[in-house]
Amino acid sequence: MEHSVILFDGVCNLCNQSVLFVIKRDLNDRFRFSPLQGDYAMSHLPAAEGFNDRPDSVILIENEHVYTESTAALRIARKLSGLWPLLYGFIIVPPFIRNYIYRWIAGRRYSIWGKTESCMVPTPELKSKFL
Repeated sequence: MEHSVILFDGVCNLCNQSVLFVIKRDLNDRFRFSPLQGDYAMSHLPAAEGFNDRPDSVILIENEHVYTESTAALRIARKLSGLWPLLYGFIIVPPFIRNYIYRWIAGRRYSIWGKTESCMVPTPELKSKFL
């Protein structure tokens, strides 16, 4: 099974909590994780498209396609356990509206949730989920 990879801002408290949220609900072990500040992100994102300069967006690499912002978040939710896949219905909302809301939250994430000095270090139990 090839895993989808979620790239996240490793110093963002909201992003780190989101990663833990996904891990807890990823019962089919579909995701792997890497901070945007790490080597994996630098080597797997197309620099020409500006992805390496996107610390304000969650990025999903799925089947060699790259998704950002609200589209990435909705595609992730679609693969979680519980009722979370129902959120994928919001994909019908035009991206400019979804991404406006996403960017509004992303632009305030440090002031609301704070940030850490360095990227999250996974516990030994979670280490296999990180690239």
